[in-house]
Amino acid sequence: MASVARDLPSGTVTFLFTDIEGSTRLLQELGPEAYGRALAEHRRALRTAFARHAGVEVDTQGDAFFVAFPTAPGAVSAAQEARDARAAAGPIRVRMGIHTGAPHLTPEGYVGPDVHKGARICAIGHGGQVLVSATTAALIGPDGLRDLGEHRLKDLSAPERIYQLGTDEFPPLTSLHQTNLPIPATPFLGRERELAEVVRMLSREDVRMLTLTGPGGTGKTRLALQAAGGLADRYAAGVWWVPLAPLRDPQLVLATAEQAVGTRDGLADHIADRSMLLLLDNFEQVVEAAADVAGLLAACPNLDLLVTSREPLHITGEHQYPVPPLAQAEGIELFVARARAAKPDLEVDDAMSEICRRLENLPLAIELAAARVKALSSEQILARLDRRLPLLTGGARDLPERQRTLRGAIAWSYELLTPEEQRLFARLAVFRGGCTLEAAEQVAEATLDTLQSLVDKSLVRHRDERFSMLETIREYAAERLDGSGEAHELRRRHADHFLALAEKAEPELRGDSLEWRDRLEPEHDNLRAALDRLEAAGETERVLRLAGAASRFWYLKSHLTEGQRRLESALGAESRPTAARAKALNAAAVMAINLGDSATARRRAEEALALHRTLGEAWGTAYSLMMVGNALAEGGEATRARPLLEESVRRFRDLGDEHYALIANFNVAWVTADLGDLHRSRALQEDNLRLARQLLNERLEASALAQLAMLACDEDRLDDASAMLREAIRIHYREANDLDLAYLLGRLASVLTLDGRAAIAARLLGSSASLAEQVGAKAAWWADDRAARTLAAIRTQLGEAAFNDEWKQGRGLPVAEAVRLALGPAD
Repeated sequence: MASVARDLPSGTVTFLFTDIEGSTRLLQELGPEAYGRALAEHRRALRTAFARHAGVEVDTQGDAFFVAFPTAPGAVSAAQEARDARAAAGPIRVRMGIHTGAPHLTPEGYVGPDVHKGARICAIGHGGQVLVSATTAALIGPDGLRDLGEHRLKDLSAPERIYQLGTDEFPPLTSLHQTNLPIPATPFLGRERELAEVVRMLSREDVRMLTLTGPGGTGKTRLALQAAGGLADRYAAGVWWVPLAPLRDPQLVLATAEQAVGTRDGLADHIADRSMLLLLDNFEQVVEAAADVAGLLAACPNLDLLVTSREPLHITGEHQYPVPPLAQAEGIELFVARARAAKPDLEVDDAMSEICRRLENLPLAIELAAARVKALSSEQILARLDRRLPLLTGGARDLPERQRTLRGAIAWSYELLTPEEQRLFARLAVFRGGCTLEAAEQVAEATLDTLQSLVDKSLVRHRDERFSMLETIREYAAERLDGSGEAHELRRRHADHFLALAEKAEPELRGDSLEWRDRLEPEHDNLRAALDRLEAAGETERVLRLAGAASRFWYLKSHLTEGQRRLESALGAESRPTAARAKALNAAAVMAINLGDSATARRRAEEALALHRTLGEAWGTAYSLMMVGNALAEGGEATRARPLLEESVRRFRDLGDEHYALIANFNVAWVTADLGDLHRSRALQEDNLRLARQLLNERLEASALAQLAMLACDEDRLDDASAMLREAIRIHYREANDLDLAYLLGRLASVLTLDGRAAIAARLLGSSASLAEQVGAKAAWWADDRAARTLAAIRTQLGEAAFNDEWKQGRGLPVAEAVRLALGPAD
């Protein structure tokens, strides 16, 4: 029974939520009568513990409690007492979540995000487990708490650090860890009915593809993200967001999906029969890729697709869900929330309801109108809407009515801008995926004040030091740009800017700069747009320059298929024997060899070598020699490869490029081992390790440590091997190099198995396999002879049942917990 508001503590309050694990199963197993007795005893014990520590029962629903405490220590003590009382008292196992906040107290009870956060913390736990938020932990101190790391809750909020009361072992929390769902900038408001319907449809066995349709600005993406987050528990291989709005080339759809899920071996092969949900967001401008999506769905029996699009894909098995406008009450709630973000003291009045009705409760139109409350009253906003009704309903007759209305709302907001704001608004449409302040200033001649004004008016968004537009707004801005007479000049400036940026980044990326790799990643869509525009203009030499300059970025970020396609297209369009062509040839060889095509890699590298020699370009010659050697080695010609690689090392050193001399020397060591000279290979790796440390190149240092560790393992120097592997794991974890991290977790497992620590080894192997699959490696990529021997030894030491249990736990570990296991318990 809910308590009345005057009995509830106010100010800073600590919430405790409880829930019974597997209550439906228990009811079926015990029967109604026995379960009723057990539930009554459970409630009595919990209420006694809560009352002893000043807890006030806010609500009880079914078998769950919602209790408020005036102090955090009181809530934690009550939870501990309740947990201990129930530990051996019967079949019921209760999970609890505790969070402290300052909620708003109304006559009906508590209101605010802290209430939802407490409930969601409880929901990710297991029976017998008490979870504590970071806010509560800070108030009670660390004693008795175990840090479980950061976890994303199902409201898609930013990662939240979670603690556990006590040191007992439980399975991994059921938080969002296998996902890339973005963190929304604003809370999810309304849409409870639509959210429930979308979740219910996707939960049906006969629905494997659901397309949310509707015009731009109706909230399709936000609804889809919320539904995907709520469904995460159903998909063992995760829920993955694939943003398609910046794309115009249908061939990039599956490649973009591959990048989202972290694979480089083909999306269908990666997913296979794994249980996964893909959210393909903003599909309308690449609808020609529908057949590719249909083929993917047919090839992957446990894959489900959630799609947002302004139009259906019209493929077999597609179910459609037209996203309606908000309900009137929801529209008002959205208007008030967004308006109060701009003007906190805003008073609600009747005009707001009429504004929402006139805008047909379209979320984007409401947000645009709400942004004006700093300058206009709601009555003034309504009056201006009234004068523009012909415009708001006068769009193209072949568009849906709601889309015509939305277009009018954007046009209305545009017409309220000053001429300077209108000019910048149109110019910003030249960017894809947003831009930095520097790019806006150089390409669009933006001023910070004008940009900020557009942000304040909700036409431009600012986040993570980037300015961007919703795609619906950008399309409208692009129409204004096309009609301004400035489009050709702006597109030329855009291509100039991103060619210059890529060429500035290129020497830094040669040194594997993480800073420049991460700086170019958000500009990838702008690089694509620049390439498209240069190709359309027939500027083939500049296409080669840009593709060559971007190639190291494509390699470091595993955009290999796209990189190969861009480079081969550029090479086919421009055949003059220039330095740009020579650079692009080497880059094409890199893409080909990493995609398993050693023949093409050799052909491109040999052409690059001949051209670099003709041009007298020393660095390019050294690099081409290395690539020819690599291609020969991959093709099984190690004897021919080694002298070329050794010559590459000498040339790089003569040029003073110790970084690439070291990379070439790694290849020499690899080929030397293939030729059977293990002693020489070890000496080379030791030299590589020394040089990598001198150059402060941690990635190459980790590679050398890993190879030397396995040599130490073969010599029965297990402590040395473990120490080197752990150091390499630390490095790759810091650099977010998940592929090599997966490899090293498996290698550490083999060392621990030889040392008699099979349980930890089995868990690390499970984590290794799961992480390898997440980043796109083949499921059994680490299953060489050493791994096979390791698996056999673990099964012998543990037995099949115990091995399967440890393996399963390892597969469920988030990366941070797997690394903690590798570095901690095994020390």
